[in-house]
Amino acid sequence: MSGSSDINGMTLAPSKALPELPNGDGHPQVNNQVNVHADDSRPALGPPTPSKGTSAPIVTIDFGSSTPSSEADDRQETASPIQIDPGTSTSSLQDVVLDNPPPEHTIDTVMKEDTPSHSPRPSSPAATYHTYPAAPSSPVVPGASTQTPGRRSSTAMSTISQSSGSVISAVTVSLTSALELISSSREAKRSKDFLTSTQHALELTRSRQATPTRSREIFEPLRLACETRNERLQIASIDCIAKLISHSFFMETTPQIKTTSPLQSPRVPNTPPVIGQNVDQRLPFPDLITHTITACHTESTPSTVSLQIVKALLALVMSPSLLVHHSSLLKAVRTVYNIFLLSSDSESQAVAQGGLTQMVLHVFARCRIPSAINGDASFRSITPNLENADDDETTSPARSTNGSAAASLAGESSQLHAPPSMPDVERSSLQVSSGDTTSEASQGGETNGLETSVPEGISLVNNSTGIGETRPSQLPASAERPVLTLSSFENPNPHDQMGDGDLQTGVPKHVTTNDLFIKDAFLVFRALCKLTMKSLGTDSERDIKSHAMRSKLLSLHLVLTILTAHMPIFVEPSVAIPSGSSSETTPFLQATKQYICLSLSRNAVSPVPQVFELSVEIFWRVMSGMRTRLKKEIEVLLHEIFIPILEMRNSTIKQKSVVMGMFQRLCEDPQAVVELYLNYDCDRTALDNIYEHLMNIISRHSSTYLTILQGKSADLNSTSIKQAKFGVDVTSIPPSYSTAAVSAADDASTSVSESTLKLQSLECLVAVLRSLATWGTTTNGGISLEIRQNGSDDRLINASHPETAGLATPSLERLPDRISTPDSSDDPEKFESAKQRKTTLLEGIRRFNFKPKRGIQFLIENGFIRSKNPKDVAAFLLHADGLSKTMVGEYLGEGDDENVAIMHAFVDMLDFTNLPFVDALRLFLQSFRLPGEAQKIDRFMLKFAERYIAGNVHTSFANADTAYVLSYSTILLNTDAHNPQVKVRMSKADFIRNNRGINDGSDLPEEVLSPIYDEIVSNEIRMKDEAESSAGQVIPSQGLVNALANVGRDLQREAYVMQSLGMANRTEALFRNLSRTQRRGTPRPSEQFFSASHHVHVRPMFEVAWMSFLAGISGPMQDTDDLDVVLLCLEGFKHAIRIACFFDLDLERNAFMTTLAKFTFLNNLGEMKVKHMEAIKLLLELSTSDGVKDNLKGTWHEILSCVSQLERLQFISDGNEGVSATRKSQTQRKSQLHRSKKPVEELAHASRSTQITVSADMVFSWSEKLSGAAILDFVKALCDVSTEEIQSSGMSERPRLFSLQKLVEISYYNMNRIRIEWSGLWMILGEHFNQVCCHNNPSVAIFALDALRQLAKRFLEKEELPHFKFQKDFLKPFEYTMIHNSNPDVRELVLQCLHRLIQGQVENMRSGWRTMFGVFSAASKVPNLGVANYAFEIVTQLYNDQFAAIVRYGSFADLTVCLTDFSKVSKFQKISLLSINMLRSVIPTMLDTPDCSLKSGPDGGTNFATIDDPMIRFWFPVLFSFYDIIMNGEDLEVRRLALDSLFDALRAYGSTFSAEFWDMVCREILFPIFSVLRSQDLSRFSTQEDMSVWLSTTMIQALRELINLYTHYFETLERTLDGLLELLVVCICQENDTLARIGTSCFQQLLEQNVHKLSPQRWERVITTFVKLFKTTTPYQLLDESLRTDLEDVNVGEVTGAESPGPNIIPAPLSSDSGPRQNDISAAQRKQTFKQIIVKCVLQLLLIETTHELLQNDEVYSTIPPEHLLRLMAVLDQSYQFARDFNADEELRKGLWKAGFMKHLPNLLKQESSSAATLVKVLQRMYEDERVDREGGRGRISERLIPLCLGILKDFNGLRAAKQSKSIVTWSPIIAEVLQGFSNLADGDFDLYLSALYPLATDLLARDLTPEVREALRRVFLRVGIAKGITAEVHTE
Repeated sequence: MSGSSDINGMTLAPSKALPELPNGDGHPQVNNQVNVHADDSRPALGPPTPSKGTSAPIVTIDFGSSTPSSEADDRQETASPIQIDPGTSTSSLQDVVLDNPPPEHTIDTVMKEDTPSHSPRPSSPAATYHTYPAAPSSPVVPGASTQTPGRRSSTAMSTISQSSGSVISAVTVSLTSALELISSSREAKRSKDFLTSTQHALELTRSRQATPTRSREIFEPLRLACETRNERLQIASIDCIAKLISHSFFMETTPQIKTTSPLQSPRVPNTPPVIGQNVDQRLPFPDLITHTITACHTESTPSTVSLQIVKALLALVMSPSLLVHHSSLLKAVRTVYNIFLLSSDSESQAVAQGGLTQMVLHVFARCRIPSAINGDASFRSITPNLENADDDETTSPARSTNGSAAASLAGESSQLHAPPSMPDVERSSLQVSSGDTTSEASQGGETNGLETSVPEGISLVNNSTGIGETRPSQLPASAERPVLTLSSFENPNPHDQMGDGDLQTGVPKHVTTNDLFIKDAFLVFRALCKLTMKSLGTDSERDIKSHAMRSKLLSLHLVLTILTAHMPIFVEPSVAIPSGSSSETTPFLQATKQYICLSLSRNAVSPVPQVFELSVEIFWRVMSGMRTRLKKEIEVLLHEIFIPILEMRNSTIKQKSVVMGMFQRLCEDPQAVVELYLNYDCDRTALDNIYEHLMNIISRHSSTYLTILQGKSADLNSTSIKQAKFGVDVTSIPPSYSTAAVSAADDASTSVSESTLKLQSLECLVAVLRSLATWGTTTNGGISLEIRQNGSDDRLINASHPETAGLATPSLERLPDRISTPDSSDDPEKFESAKQRKTTLLEGIRRFNFKPKRGIQFLIENGFIRSKNPKDVAAFLLHADGLSKTMVGEYLGEGDDENVAIMHAFVDMLDFTNLPFVDALRLFLQSFRLPGEAQKIDRFMLKFAERYIAGNVHTSFANADTAYVLSYSTILLNTDAHNPQVKVRMSKADFIRNNRGINDGSDLPEEVLSPIYDEIVSNEIRMKDEAESSAGQVIPSQGLVNALANVGRDLQREAYVMQSLGMANRTEALFRNLSRTQRRGTPRPSEQFFSASHHVHVRPMFEVAWMSFLAGISGPMQDTDDLDVVLLCLEGFKHAIRIACFFDLDLERNAFMTTLAKFTFLNNLGEMKVKHMEAIKLLLELSTSDGVKDNLKGTWHEILSCVSQLERLQFISDGNEGVSATRKSQTQRKSQLHRSKKPVEELAHASRSTQITVSADMVFSWSEKLSGAAILDFVKALCDVSTEEIQSSGMSERPRLFSLQKLVEISYYNMNRIRIEWSGLWMILGEHFNQVCCHNNPSVAIFALDALRQLAKRFLEKEELPHFKFQKDFLKPFEYTMIHNSNPDVRELVLQCLHRLIQGQVENMRSGWRTMFGVFSAASKVPNLGVANYAFEIVTQLYNDQFAAIVRYGSFADLTVCLTDFSKVSKFQKISLLSINMLRSVIPTMLDTPDCSLKSGPDGGTNFATIDDPMIRFWFPVLFSFYDIIMNGEDLEVRRLALDSLFDALRAYGSTFSAEFWDMVCREILFPIFSVLRSQDLSRFSTQEDMSVWLSTTMIQALRELINLYTHYFETLERTLDGLLELLVVCICQENDTLARIGTSCFQQLLEQNVHKLSPQRWERVITTFVKLFKTTTPYQLLDESLRTDLEDVNVGEVTGAESPGPNIIPAPLSSDSGPRQNDISAAQRKQTFKQIIVKCVLQLLLIETTHELLQNDEVYSTIPPEHLLRLMAVLDQSYQFARDFNADEELRKGLWKAGFMKHLPNLLKQESSSAATLVKVLQRMYEDERVDREGGRGRISERLIPLCLGILKDFNGLRAAKQSKSIVTWSPIIAEVLQGFSNLADGDFDLYLSALYPLATDLLARDLTPEVREALRRVFLRVGIAKGITAEVHTE
């Protein structure tokens, strides 16, 4: 080569000159109609759609001249170097139309037509291939042919017609020069035939008769020259062949004849004989050329020839006119591959590598993907530059001559007779056989048991013979697994070509040209994959310069290049291989995936770094481009290889780094990350929670404690780190795998440090968070329309540029848009449910592994096991992943019937049919771990033997006992052979001897036992997990000798190799099972790939991994000071917080925000660094970020705390330090100074930077943009921070008020919020102002009050509508401060603030009046005269000036309350008196105010309906104020004035009150005055003395005033008489006799003053009241026997002392006597009871006296109806009888006396005599009353009166003068009344009762009687005399 060559973008060193490859644009286009010879038996493969695939870069090869003899000719060539795009051939097919055979043309015609004429296109559409123009460096030659299918040029014409004259001249000169050189050679002169053919060709050339029909004549001397092995001739001939091919000179026109061998020398009829006639001349021309060129290469071929071979084969493969297929194509690839491997020249190796790369890429680039456009079936090219697809529509189509004319005609005929329903389906004349497959022996390669045949439907049929080919399974072992060698490509494979029909049926099956191309691509790709599978078993093969290593590297690189450039072919379902025997097709990916997966399983565990990196890159391409098609395969590779590599201790850091780089690219694709979670973590059948597991591993690596790269380390910029980070970059200059280049690269390779791996892990975590944030928090609305429309093209662009493929960027412009409406299959709830099910399943497995029975029960309850049926349980135990084999064995080995049944069902599910004994036993024992208990083992072995015999009837075992014993023996042998503790091993003879006689008494054949022994000894029966775990353990031997032996050994590498072997085997086994499962039929639901489209998936993804994220990004943040790492960590925090806020995850949000706040280090200023300042910036940024700020909730506290601490930092950095006013020790001061140590100057300056200052201000100024809920969280947090600030500053002179000031600012900013938001906002702010304004530090309180005043002033400027109370709530802090702050100065400041507000904003005051009066009311209670006076002055001013406004805005009641509070002040009587006077003056002022709407007169009031009634709004507050003063006023004079004012107002204005209002006044004001008598609520009295004074003065006066008020308005208040009577009852029934007497007096007064106003109904209520009073005051406790029991420790003096109530009046209502009697009572209880008995006795006498006095009043007596009088007399009679019985029971009286009831013997003499006297008088009066007589009631009176009087007389006669003189004196007046009454009886009654009276009267004569008794007795006897006629009636007068 002259100069340097650029191969695939790689610059090569100068080498020998080679002939120049002409420009492809000068090539004529030929029709792409191809015929294949008889041995073509390969089916076609169909094409995929271009998904987001890429094309490889354009590569240029520049070949110089090859020989000196042709140097002059080569200089005449003017064609520029060809520029070859691996994705698009420069000689690609242009609109190939598959109809009309080409007409014949001569070379003369071709030479004359420099510019062919144009022909119109036919009207009917034709099926075409759409491809793209050549590269820019190869412009279309002006005047190129644009012929249409309607008018085609000849083959020869199409060869040269598009070339310029210079190009034609160059071809002619080159051909002539080469032929002349050949003819002059010694080899030609020695062979006549050789010389003749050369001269014949030279003559044809010179005479311009070299037409395409004579291509073979031209080629023959060149072929023979190649066979001479003369370097000079080979170079010239190969160079000429290459040029002729490049200029499309060679064409196939000879009919193709079936042949099985292409190796015969061709001989064309009618031509002179030539030497070397060992090739059949009628072999397909492309195959003949291929064989000729490839035969030139041997291991000893010079490099100059090798370079020409590479050039020629490259031109042939890329030729548009000679299409090379199948075995010939593979032979060409093989030859170039061998040149690369066997050449010792690095330049030749580089050229071969570049040429091979172009050939492989061209094979894929010419494949096209069918697509339906506008309803027509057409094809799309996979090549790039899609936008220029139609730029060159006039290019003449090219056609292939690789077939006979007859075949062409047959193809044409078939095309013409195609059904009309398929007009656009492309057909060629190619005929395919009925079946085809790949031969394992033909291609070679290790399969390791994995099937490598082409997909189903492609049968093995030899088209030559029609005899079925032997399948690999039928071949011997040596043939099944042939060794892969480079010569494998050399042998032609009959199954690599498509046949020409089914020989048995004769029915041709047509395939398209594209099918051939796809088939070629499949064969090449399969061959490359098999080359990658060659194992490197020896140390020599591990040599980086060895052929095997370079072969593996190149093949891997080629596979990677194919996947990178042509991914659409693999993933498009329409690219398929048609079956030769049916219409079924196999997708291209289905046919190739097993080779890809097997290649990865072999190479991805390689310890060779280059192989490992390429494998990882291939896997990345598979995962990024095929994840939707290879779901399960990717899962296996991730779970078994790549994730374990990250966890393995034996894998190198370099390997982990490469894998981490691959995962990083995965994590940068948001959709890929989400789909990873959906398809594996949410899939119950998945092997692992891959996403969760991966995040845990990455986090573990990231959080490893290391010193991460301080500063800008050089390692970060090294090539190795870049490769580890970004993988193998196949788009830049590709790596050279020449010997020198590989050695140099191996020497230059650098290791990766742990810090780099940690950095990668961190980047990976951040990438995940970035992807989750992009996917979960970005909606379609944030993406432009252009991006949404072209979202699918972005991935295609990424595929075209692998340097950016998979690298997601945080910008939205690069984010592929999700569909606006998520796919119906993408249901977040469904996936969440599936994830929950999987979590529950894992929990069940965990429980089973801990307690099997509990686990089984849990699994049954949750539906993972259908039922308790043994078969269901056994199926789960057999097939479920994750179960502990030990626990399975323990559970199955239990002796319970249930467990035994499950064990039997378990073993029955194992298939031992036709398995050797050891294999069956191995399968059995690997299903669970055999327990150690003998009985359990015995049950297992019995069942195994039974099952084995059932499945293997034709064994040498006599019965199941034989299998049972042999299984035991085999287990013992396994232990003996492999237990390290066994010293003497069992020999084979021992084993055979041990098993004698077990076969039903006879011996088993030795040929049965011997293989068992050998198998067990060589291959231990062990659990799979044991084998895997032990494979990775390399235990170095102990001792010095062994230590020396280990010197130089890489133990870690050896351990990794052992462990990786197990990983590869396990992976291949899984692939084998997966492949077997997938071939059974339709895919299972678990194999369905779910594409993500919904953002909600991010929530569960973040929830399961947030702790890993937090640990992974916080660890490096804490450990390093490197700014780049810190910024990376902070980016992770940013995305994590954004996600947590978007989905409202409280726990996660709090965790990340708290951690980030700690990293600000603002609480330790002396230790702050630059990274902490960056954390501050992020915190401030988050607080104003959309999507975050509205969802921060409680984490606002951390942000605002940091802002507060930042202000403190700025304050301290300015040289200001807070000085505490409190005294502190020197130690405390030093500690404070240390915490407040100034930060470094750089950080202090940074804290005052514009960025931070503006950001901090924006936190508050942007608060007005927060949502309604967010502003509440913000304000609450700011209030908390403000409280912390104030508490931390204590009582210092300069307290920290930063946050308090900010509260004022944000209040200004948010003043315009809607009322409902502002109300919630002020609830928080107001509460904070309440606390701050009451702070002990006056400076704080004064600042807060002034701020509050300013806010209030601003707020009052806003108009408030009626019935709202925002002003009231806003001013509440003033009231709270007045109440709770004890500082007089602060309280006075509150009044000053309000006074200013009144002066400035009085016109805007609405509901604020209420709060203001509340403040003044609170001020009235302040024990400071100045404050109280100031407040009262303001109230007075408001009363005088603003009374109308106060009334108008509904604050009249508040005014009255305020005046009431001032009136109740005790310390300042002057203010109280002024206030009560002002309150009294309110009534006339109120009546004169129009706003009160009060009208005079009884009809002026409004209906009492609602609280809007003026009476309630105005009258009631005033009256209630008087009531409040009466009840709570401390000054007696004030209370008296209030009482007088109340009743005066009622009497004066009561006539205007409605009845309803009177009811309210009585119920709410008048009666509650006496509520103290009922409730005994004495809390409002400070002392008993105060209460006694109130009762004896205010209450008594109030009761009398109430009676007078009733008397005054009795007609109006009569309806409330029941309440008054009830009140009187309560007042009378008090233990205090003073209250009782006042009550009875008022009761009597009420009745006497209103006697004429009482109706009979009211009298009934009055009498009922008397009855109630008598019953209540009757001392029934005197009859309680429990009171008479002796108490040993009763102090009689104490008990009797209770009779005196004391000087104080205390209300104590009497208790009822209805409770159950208690046998055991305490002394205190007895004392209290005795006290109440005495009070009741007194009250009983008081009631008797009141009754007597009332009935003595004639008006009262005459008003009471007789029947009610009788009821009253009945009550008196009961009182009399009770007292009489008690006095008569002397024993009872003595018992009470002994119990300490009284000091003397108790009696009720006064009650008895008083009641008797009242009864006698009233009854006698009623007896004589005419009203009673008219009503016929005298008889009833006499029935009560006479027995009563007789009883009294009888009792009196029984009195003894000596002892009962007092009783005689008491009863004497009553006896006189009784006798007087008898004397006045009517005659009839007197006569009736005389017989009873007379004896009693005569007995009186015997007693010493008083004069009045004697006089009454005399009158009785006179009446007796008259009645009996003893004396005259006159005497009685």
